[in-house]
Amino acid sequence: MKRILVVDDDMELCELLEAYFEREGFAFRHVHDGIAGIREALSGKYDVMVLDVMLPGCDGFEVLREVRNRTDLPVLFLTARTDHVDRIVGFELGADDYIPKPFHTRELAARIRAVLRRTERRNEDVPGVLRGREEELLVVGDLECRPGARSVKVGGVPVALTGTEFRLLETLLVSAGRLVSLERLSRDVLGRRHSPFDRSLGVHMSRLRKKLGPYSDGTERIHTVRSEGYVYAFPGEDGCSGKADAS
Repeated sequence: MKRILVVDDDMELCELLEAYFEREGFAFRHVHDGIAGIREALSGKYDVMVLDVMLPGCDGFEVLREVRNRTDLPVLFLTARTDHVDRIVGFELGADDYIPKPFHTRELAARIRAVLRRTERRNEDVPGVLRGREEELLVVGDLECRPGARSVKVGGVPVALTGTEFRLLETLLVSAGRLVSLERLSRDVLGRRHSPFDRSLGVHMSRLRKKLGPYSDGTERIHTVRSEGYVYAFPGEDGCSGKADAS
């Protein structure tokens, strides 16, 4: 049984969601302020958290910041605030999805299930990427990624990634040296169809690039093929068919 934590100060909404999700077969708990949300999220009891932005104690952004420093628990923002800046900030802090109020309960359930599926998904083997035999290991240049342990090292140094950043990196690594389309990344990593007006994929990619840094010779690991997708380049390669850049 999957366990949902909802952090929202609207108690009536929480009670309605609790009745719905328990009928759907989920275990459900709700708390109503930011401090309690942080405490519960770090308890290790939950599979996903639904988090409001406007909370007493500390707001949802601060809650997510604290949670992301210590766990990769999937987080969906749920908020009545419509400012696109809030949405971008949420993704930059590591949110896995963003759902504006008012919303349909079935849509929220579908989004939660999509996030849970993505956290459990494993990619198939492809040529060109080294894998360990006993424990799954992806190696491209000086980068090592262990999907089972959700760990990444660059030059032997651990790199902390959010759940979305990790899925994004893993999707790129298993197709290293080849173009991964925007549509595929949006579908497999974010769980929705790609829209040219949705900046969230680019935001996550920018954060991932900064955390990984360039290769030792200064070349970028991840190249952009404008309006098409991204390529995780092998050391000494320039991307995909001469069309990629590092923007």
